[in-house]
Amino acid sequence: MLIEAALLLLSLAVSLWAQPWRLLERPKGAAGQDDGQHPLSPLLTPLLATLVFLPWLWALPTLHAMPLQLQWSGACLVVLMLGWPLAIPVLLAVGAIAGLLSPALDWADALGAAIWLGVVPATLALALGALVRRFVGTQPFVYVLGRAFLGTVACVFAAGVLSQWTGHLLPGVGNELSLVARWLMAWGDGFVTGMLTAIFVAFKPEWLATWSDQLYLKRPPQ
Repeated sequence: MLIEAALLLLSLAVSLWAQPWRLLERPKGAAGQDDGQHPLSPLLTPLLATLVFLPWLWALPTLHAMPLQLQWSGACLVVLMLGWPLAIPVLLAVGAIAGLLSPALDWADALGAAIWLGVVPATLALALGALVRRFVGTQPFVYVLGRAFLGTVACVFAAGVLSQWTGHLLPGVGNELSLVARWLMAWGDGFVTGMLTAIFVAFKPEWLATWSDQLYLKRPPQ
């Protein structure tokens, strides 16, 4: 509990220091002036979608009797869509909403979910994304396969291992089987994140705060 509380305060302080609300400001025109055509940021759509759908996915294992309680994280996708500074308060809000949705999920469990399903994999995704850009390069294939797909698998599994190491075991399952279950679930998370990211890159790049046509497609700024 103390580890989760410390991680929550530290991550929230750093994210707020980065002023994440600036990502939700009205887009500017080519000359840096308000063009008046876009009253809201396009990131508002994935933000609201995250707050609507992700709490149900986090609360789902406690809403039904399941022999193996596995939860989809979705944190790496949220980071790709919103950027780490904005993703952190959103993921903490997701944990709070999940606690309200499930009567079997007390606030300690909601805090644990917010940290180990949200903050930790999101932070690992931020670090891995920086390493990929630094040592592999900025190519669309690298972005989708490296960051969205394989990066999600690595980050979600690493967060699950850290969660288990701090004592958050899957109920009714041994340590070895828990690691296997977390590994398989990480691949499911990676497939979904990679697929949605590829779709967004093709059709809705404005929903990805970490995507840039100038950076990845080498297009001149408009």
